[in-house]
Amino acid sequence: MMARSRSLGSRIGLWSGLTLLTVWSFLPIYWMILSSLRAPSELFRDPSLVPSWPLSLDSYRQLLESTDYLTQFANSVIVALCVVAITLVISIIVAYTITRYRMRGKSLLISSMLYAYMFPPLLLAIPLLSIFASVGLSDTLLAVIIAHCTLTLPLGIWLFWGFFKSMPFELEEAAMVDGCTRIGAFVAVVLPLSLPGIVTVAIFSFLLSWTDYIFAFVLLSSDEQKTLPVGLASILGTFDVRWGEVMAGAALIALPLFVMFVFLSRYFIQGLAAGATKG
Repeated sequence: MMARSRSLGSRIGLWSGLTLLTVWSFLPIYWMILSSLRAPSELFRDPSLVPSWPLSLDSYRQLLESTDYLTQFANSVIVALCVVAITLVISIIVAYTITRYRMRGKSLLISSMLYAYMFPPLLLAIPLLSIFASVGLSDTLLAVIIAHCTLTLPLGIWLFWGFFKSMPFELEEAAMVDGCTRIGAFVAVVLPLSLPGIVTVAIFSFLLSWTDYIFAFVLLSSDEQKTLPVGLASILGTFDVRWGEVMAGAALIALPLFVMFVFLSRYFIQGLAAGATKG
């Protein structure tokens, strides 16, 4: 009886802690969405967690009509998708080459992959700005794409190295015995088994690129080249802060990430678990 009481108490304590943690994590997101759906005249009244009816889309309308949000959204989509594509292609090729071919110093190469994350983005952005200016790439989306890849590629190579290293080479040999070429065996056998890793690297790359502010702020100067985080920050004026539009813009920035996690969360969790045990 006492053991059952302790077990029940432990479960109640566990679920209470998880509930508090969940509420604490999602409260800022809920407040952001709630504020974006309030009428501008309601934003500075007594705060309440209960939505005030009717909900208003005035902040979204003003955001789309009075700012270059659609252009900035398109720029962010271009940059993020290019970063994801480049990261996946290069990471898969490099990681597969390291795991399947004999190379000198590959252990040192793998161990140094994550050293790029020891440096803050601002410390990397300033010298990159000088390099891009010298080759004529200043104030271009291509410069931002290359800058983002300096952070996504090490992580992508490191994660794929763990996946490919754990896959028995006999699977590819069996495919080659059946008539596949080396590339055919890679496409038919390795890539399907690496789907959780592909999704994980794609999500991390998209998330880093989509939400980046430092690189875009330093490397881009013209309004037509700005991405969403930089464009949204420009709404915060010195004397006039349009909080409704800021909240609406932040909600729209978070929307693609929410949709991505809803449809790909299963593969993402598998990729994280596999990367933690196979690396």
